[in-house]
Amino acid sequence: MSGSGENGTRRVAIAVDGNGVSSHFGHCEKFTVYHIRNREIFHHEIILNPGHEPGKLPRLLASCGVTDILAGGMGMKAVQLFEEQGIHVMCGITGPVDQVIRAFCEDRITAGESTCHHLGCDE
Repeated sequence: MSGSGENGTRRVAIAVDGNGVSSHFGHCEKFTVYHIRNREIFHHEIILNPGHEPGKLPRLLASCGVTDILAGGMGMKAVQLFEEQGIHVMCGITGPVDQVIRAFCEDRITAGESTCHHLGCDE
């Protein structure tokens, strides 16, 4: 796990639908934010998605101290807004959330191609 937040703690937000990683970040039902230190999860919280509105989610998650975002897909503008907040984005992530966060903690996760391909996704 490269980089870290305050006190070596990472806050990793995963875009979630059901029990799996959402294919479209902005339209997910919720975000699970995992607090990780020394590769161990010591806390997690659920943040309901307040709605898809340009710039809203990057500000919200940055205000929660998020250091990393994992999602199936995300538009290029959203990626840019997160990066401007100093938040690392990994797209192309699929699978059950519990397996994905375990793989992240063990440095076994790699980004792939964004799974979001519908009209307007590049906004």
